[in-house]
Amino acid sequence: MKSFSIPVPEKFSFDLSLAFLRRSPRELLHKVNTDYVLKAILVNSKPILFRVGLMGQNKLKISILNEQLQPSEIEQVKLFVREWFDLDTDLKPFYEMAKRDQLLGPLVEKYVGYRIIGQPDLFESLVWAVLGQQINVQFAYTLKQRFVEGFGERVKFNNEDYILFPQPEVVAALTDADLLPLQFSRQKSKYTILIAEAFTKGDVSKEQLKNLPLLEAKERLTKIKGVGNWTANYALMKTFRYPDAFPLEDAGVHNAIRNLKGMKTKPTLDQVKRIFKKYKGWEAYATLYLWKSL
Repeated sequence: MKSFSIPVPEKFSFDLSLAFLRRSPRELLHKVNTDYVLKAILVNSKPILFRVGLMGQNKLKISILNEQLQPSEIEQVKLFVREWFDLDTDLKPFYEMAKRDQLLGPLVEKYVGYRIIGQPDLFESLVWAVLGQQINVQFAYTLKQRFVEGFGERVKFNNEDYILFPQPEVVAALTDADLLPLQFSRQKSKYTILIAEAFTKGDVSKEQLKNLPLLEAKERLTKIKGVGNWTANYALMKTFRYPDAFPLEDAGVHNAIRNLKGMKTKPTLDQVKRIFKKYKGWEAYATLYLWKSL
């Protein structure tokens, strides 16, 4: 077993990260233990299983469990973990702004070190956003569980299966006959397959969108049928960490604001926009902490 470590920033809570990762018993893409998480990803088309745990106070220890990796492949695993746990974002400016804010102040004090647990795979991020549209989170996890079980590649280790998110090439070959029995709506089935086709045809990729300005990246994504403003913002927030990408229309954000401000009804979009003006450049993290309040 090959192990190595990567440093973590000062404002980082591994406990809060694990709490987020264990939020649904139906989650199949990782397994969380008391103090570590196991996950399988593709590296150079090889399924790699690894474990991540905290080493001391300022490092994460990564252990490769099923393969011997080349140095370049180890670097890919390190990059994935850095993106997954959002280790490269300097949160100090956000905390300086947020601690003076009526809504965010108590939240950043209570949840210091809480970071955006990302989805470094853009395809997964978009499909997950589509699955979650207009249904509650737990049913979205049920759909995801069935989808992953049915079409994801498996890695066996110590007599346990670890499953990867289905690849675009596999999903593009599916039809309604494959997805409707999983309780996908006809619309979710159609959009999932269209997103997969866009990836397999080369119309969109993570590499293409990397380093683009937010509006241009969003425009590229919304050309895919089924990817609207909410879905695009969610993916740009979770995969690329655009600090000003946030799902303005998100019901969770609206409910959090209503609860924290003691409002009788949910805020209007204009009210949400006015509140978020104060968070310019940190909209994604403001969203994260508002979600956490729920």
